[in-house]
Amino acid sequence: MMMITSVKDWLKKFFASEADEEVAVDMDMTNKIRKAGRAHGRVQGVGFRFFVQTEAKRRGVTGWVKNESDGTVTMEIQGTPEQLESLVERLKKGNGFAKVSQLDLDDIDVVRGELKFGVLY
Repeated sequence: MMMITSVKDWLKKFFASEADEEVAVDMDMTNKIRKAGRAHGRVQGVGFRFFVQTEAKRRGVTGWVKNESDGTVTMEIQGTPEQLESLVERLKKGNGFAKVSQLDLDDIDVVRGELKFGVLY
């Protein structure tokens, strides 16, 4: 029996599957892009940040995600155009609880040496 010791463990057990695996981050900065984004809709209190982090890691995307006081979720995502396109399409579909009504993304400068995707508080 698996003991759940934190909210993160619970979210992982609830949203992830045994087949989930993280893709190694490619340190080659060639062909990398970075986007700053804001998700609108039902995106807080529904596991959306953990969902974004899980989906980003699954694709080898780096960056961060954060709840904002206005009810939106902001993020910066970095990877190849194909990785980001795949991630954005998945985020628009949501996790079954979240409903993204609008996702605004703008190109920004790449952050060299970034290795992880994190949740900011």
